[in-house]
Amino acid sequence: MKLKNKALNCLLNLDMVIAGISLIILIIITFSGVWMRYLVNNPFVWQEEVQLWCFIWVVFFGASAAFRSGSHVAIDIIVDRLPSTAKKIVDIFNYFVVMFILYYLMTHGTNLVMQLLKTGRMTNILDVPYPVIYSAFPIGCGLMMINHTIMTAMSVFSKKVDMEGGEEEWV
Repeated sequence: MKLKNKALNCLLNLDMVIAGISLIILIIITFSGVWMRYLVNNPFVWQEEVQLWCFIWVVFFGASAAFRSGSHVAIDIIVDRLPSTAKKIVDIFNYFVVMFILYYLMTHGTNLVMQLLKTGRMTNILDVPYPVIYSAFPIGCGLMMINHTIMTAMSVFSKKVDMEGGEEEWV
């Protein structure tokens, strides 16, 4: 998806940046933790908390980026054989099913964060508030909804044109 507005493009890629940074931190901390535990015999006591945080953020923000790039797993062998109009109908049906599920998850994720806010729960070692960690759940679902809406609108209301080099471009 090409966008001419750089600010909007940066905003839309923020989920990929957050997921990427979280993944890098997760890998570094995991590798360092193994090194410290088995070679130096002095493990990090806070390692599991940071790994949990990074993993949650990688999952939800990475899933949002995957919606935008069309990277989610799909078995579309039957849909590919349908005529153009039928493909659009399937895309619209798929859109509403996915939006219903994401709305359901976002609502329950928000309820989880609100419950954690009311209880004031903090992580045991680093004293990080749990709502900070689990806020990725509803935020990621909201971003997935936005990205899915954009990609479905581009799919249903635009045509793909096969360019001479074999590339497909939106018109």
